[in-house]
Order: sequence, then C-alpha cells, then structure tokens
Amino acid sequence: MKYCTKCVMPDTRPGITFNENGVCSACQSYENRKNVDYNARFEELKVLCDKYRGMNGSNGYDCMIAVSGGKDSHFQTYLMKEVLHMNPLLVSVEDNFPMTEAGKHNLKNISEAFGCDIISMKPNIRAQKIIMRKTFERYGKPTYFIDRYIYTYPLHMALKFNTPLLVYGENVSYEYGGSGAVETYSARDQIFNGVGSGIPEEELLGDGVTMKDLNFFEPPTQEDLNRLVPIYLSYFVEWNSFKNYEIAKHYGFHDLTHEWNRTHHVEQMDQVDSRAYLVHSWMKYPKFGHASATDYAARMVRYGMITRDEAFKLVKEHDHALDPLCVRDFCEFLGYSEKEFWDIVDKHYNRELFEKDQFERWVLK
Repeated sequence: MKYCTKCVMPDTRPGITFNENGVCSACQSYENRKNVDYNARFEELKVLCDKYRGMNGSNGYDCMIAVSGGKDSHFQTYLMKEVLHMNPLLVSVEDNFPMTEAGKHNLKNISEAFGCDIISMKPNIRAQKIIMRKTFERYGKPTYFIDRYIYTYPLHMALKFNTPLLVYGENVSYEYGGSGAVETYSARDQIFNGVGSGIPEEELLGDGVTMKDLNFFEPPTQEDLNRLVPIYLSYFVEWNSFKNYEIAKHYGFHDLTHEWNRTHHVEQMDQVDSRAYLVHSWMKYPKFGHASATDYAARMVRYGMITRDEAFKLVKEHDHALDPLCVRDFCEFLGYSEKEFWDIVDKHYNRELFEKDQFERWVLK
C-alpha cells in the first residue's frame, strides 16, 4: 500500500488516483478550492432555486432533499429552507436496524427544527434480510439492498411529487477520491458510483425474493431522469464536515456523545443512526486496508485540524477495531452467530494486504 504524501489515504481506495508528487485526488480537489469563486457559485444556486421556486403553487413543494437525519442532512435542509427560503419535501430510506437514541431524535428533529414534511421508506424486511445475507457473504457488501434504495428512491419520489430540483450533499468521488471524480453540480450519475451498483439483479432473486420485492430498486427510465435536476450542494458551497456538524448542532442535531463511543471511528458525529449499518462501511477494511478512521483522519488533515503523523496514529488505533455492538446488532438482525459472522469476514480479507500475526489477528503487511 502506498499512502498520499499529504494525508493518510492509501492507493487501495477504489477509483482514487495520485499525481506525480504522490498526492491523492481528494487532496488535489481540496487544494483546488482556492481557485473557486464560491460567492459566484452561490449566486448560481440562487438562480437555480428561483427557477423552481413556487412551481407547484404557493403552498407546494419546490424541491426535494434526500436525507438520513444526519449532520449533513441538517445542513442541507438549513441551507435550502432557512437561507434560500425554499419549501422542500424531505425523503429518507430507513434501514430497519435498531436505531440509536441519537438516530431516533435526529430524524424527528430535522422535520421539527426546520418545519419540513418528511416521507420515510422502510424497505421489505423479509427481502432485506435474504438479500443482505447474499451480498454480505458473496461480496462483503451487506447493506447493498439499502444503499441502492438510498440512491433510487428519491429519484422516483421527485418524479411523483413534481419536484425536479433534487438536492444531495457532497460529490463523494470528487471530495474524497473515487471513480468519476469530476467537479460538477450534477448528481445525475451518482447511481453508478459503485455503492449502490455493480451486483447483477438476478443474483438478488431466489430464496423467496422476486421482482415484486424490489419496488423502486431500479432507477427511473432515462427519459424520466432527464426531467430531473439532481444537484450536489458541495459544488456551490465550500463543503466541510465539521462546519456542517456545528450548524447542525445549533438546530438540535445529536451526536453519539454520552451514548456510545465507537471503537472504529475517530469521531462521534457521522453515521450515527444505527449500529448494525456500520458493518458495511467497516468492510472496506478487510478488502482495501482502510475504513472510517482513515476517511475522517484524512479529512482532518486536509482541514488543518491535525498533522499527518497524528492522523496515522489515529488510523492505527481505530481503523481495524470494528465495534462489538455493531457486530451484535448485525448478527441479531440477520440470525448469525458471532462465529459465523467472523468466519464470513475472514473470507473477505485481502491476502495481498493482510497476514495473520502470532495471535491470529489480521494485520496489514
């Protein structure tokens, strides 16, 4: 593994690139911010909002925001409702896992704090469990079923409610490094970014799952998609996870402080809704040698909050250490024993990156 010479991101992150100086594409994107006139871009966003403002009447929705209830969702809603005075309809997909107290609070709070209607979809639990077991065991992607809906469901709802302006947060590939890392306001192609794509649909069928269980699973037709204007707010404003967090807290967002100190995270403010879901994001570690601790430590270096050496220490301490509560909730939901769980995880360890030490622990070579 080779690491970025500025941050702690390794070259095993899918789709990331490095320049001749060994600087990752995420750091290059961040450095490019000094060349961006964000005041001019915000004026572009105002013009875009004016185009759709009131399109469904004075009391109708004029945009839609895909939310989870998290800190970034709070920031997106704050910006569209409080700053730009739009009337958004919020849509979310819930993963059916037991929620943290913070997660329960935040989804209600985002509606109450900003005075917004919210529509939440809870997918078919029976189908979810069957498909989760398949995608976890075969691909190490347990929440593929949920993540697919997170991308497709808002598109369908935007069409149903005639709200072409569909608002997302950051362009993940551009901000943090990934395939298709192009700076653009258009979120039209994010369905193809690899999180919610890449597994053949026929592999999800069988064992009691039919196409009738996959409502909204496919995106709308290209003709219908062309009627929508999905946008990334990170193109129009200077995106910063920690700034978003501070604004979200002001409007009542709760982090995990005093509830749960996760062993594999270096912060307690991101992806706080449920514990079992975090197994999915941690599965990057056995496959690619890095996980959530690397993701946030790299951002903290870019933001000037810590040094690169301090970041490496955080990564070494936390990245490998999947929290036991995540494992317990995950196993209880899917009916695995913890031994079955770890046996499956073992199969996904990349032997080119890992080897076992004298204590039978997987360690990076």
